[in-house]
Amino acid sequence: MPVNFATPAPQALLPVAGVRLGVAEAGIRKKDRRDLTLIALDAGSTVAGVFTQNRFCAAPVQLCRANLAAGAGIRALVINTGIANAGTGEPGRLAAQETCRAVADRLGIAAEQVLPFSTGVILEPLPVDRLVAGMPAALADLRSDNWHAAAHAIMTTDTVAKAASRTVAVDGKKVTISGMSKGAGMIKPNMATMLGFLATDAGIAQPLLEALVREAADESFNCITVDGDTSTNDSFVMIATGHSGAAFASGAEPGWPVLRAAIIAVAVELALAIVRDGEGATKLITIAVGGGRDRDECRKVGYAIGHSPLVKTAFFASDPNLGRILAAIGYAGIADLDVDGVRVWLDDVLVAERGGRAAAYREEDGARVMKQAEIAVRVDLGRGAAAATVYTCDFSYDYVKINADYRS
Repeated sequence: MPVNFATPAPQALLPVAGVRLGVAEAGIRKKDRRDLTLIALDAGSTVAGVFTQNRFCAAPVQLCRANLAAGAGIRALVINTGIANAGTGEPGRLAAQETCRAVADRLGIAAEQVLPFSTGVILEPLPVDRLVAGMPAALADLRSDNWHAAAHAIMTTDTVAKAASRTVAVDGKKVTISGMSKGAGMIKPNMATMLGFLATDAGIAQPLLEALVREAADESFNCITVDGDTSTNDSFVMIATGHSGAAFASGAEPGWPVLRAAIIAVAVELALAIVRDGEGATKLITIAVGGGRDRDECRKVGYAIGHSPLVKTAFFASDPNLGRILAAIGYAGIADLDVDGVRVWLDDVLVAERGGRAAAYREEDGARVMKQAEIAVRVDLGRGAAAATVYTCDFSYDYVKINADYRS
């Protein structure tokens, strides 16, 4: 079960004018499950995305990059689960292209105006015939209030659907933001098996949207890890339809800081939902690293702690074996780190300082914190003013079970 997260009710997920979503059961890999999602966009929408840096990136990722670069104006997104269409070579690229043509033919748009996304098993061919056969049902289901169903249809090993909405007042106009994400394992996005989609009815010029999607990813999806594995299919896409009447061309407009903050907040909520639903997770762990010379070295430390199987299994067991955190800090890659200047807290409990165990630390205090469902690890490197936060979860027996049985 996810850590303190439940899928919002259908009525809590707000329609975004200019965006319609439809789902279908296409039998991509398993029968009797929603595994095909179509998102149709009104003309004039702007779309930007960031994608995995895994060199074995999936065929859909390759085609998404090409179609966005073509600048034809994206009008549709198509998402399948079950098969990732990664490690599939030229046949995989042809399957992604055929998927786009099938959507384009039915919507009366160009194939270059379609972005394809796949998630699931790697190294297996995409049954594009099943996908195409399921397309009419997805088209018939297109509705603006279908975020709840779509969030369920993009799941793989997720135990809950992940979605969020909010509205903000911008220059006297009501602006809506809605989004959904999927992911539970193979999660360590590296985006300058997770998928994220966020839409707003604000109008955002293409260069500004491209900058915003990178910034939002860096503050959200690029701050999470479940198991340290970067997927071949990671994608985060942002859509702006302009239907609210609030328009932003440069980011110098008075209402931009409010909208920007709201969009990033939704992205963070969607990213944290992934960690809360990490495969087998029982605890959410926030790792806040400060006192660094730059943000990169703070992130190195955060990820070293967040990736460590020894740290993560200790959290699962509620065992305050906290020397494992010091070990992770020590191998994070800061060659000139003065360990005597490092301090470490577990929530409000000072654990380590001056190169060793804090004099006031008591085992029972660490054990008390370790039993919580949400735990904060705070590290002060004592060498500067930079900071970064990484979010992760524990490792339980169920993580191994889920991944051992993934293809069955």
